[in-house]
Amino acid sequence: MDHSSQLLKGVLDMCLLALIAEEPTYGYEMVDKLQRRGLELVSEGSIYPLLSRLQKKGYIEGQFVESTGGPPRKYYRIAAAGRHQLDEWTHEWRRLSQGVEEILGGGDHGR
Repeated sequence: MDHSSQLLKGVLDMCLLALIAEEPTYGYEMVDKLQRRGLELVSEGSIYPLLSRLQKKGYIEGQFVESTGGPPRKYYRIAAAGRHQLDEWTHEWRRLSQGVEEILGGGDHGR
């Protein structure tokens, strides 16, 4: 596993919750949105176990919706517990990323 995918693995739950908080969405659509926003390493196979875990924790709820020309799609929407968790994770992320930015921008890094 390369370094980029390790970094992504640590924040993907938060990113999925943030997308679902924007609007109810289904798996393939989430992958597309993540990739369009710069997270090209994300695949359908990588998010379904995470969605299952988020649902078991009560952060999201899933509902099958009939689709035209295909099988029903499982749409996910955020639950109240998920909104609360997203707020906490967002606060933690901002604090962490600010510290990382200060370190990365704070010197010549041995050059």
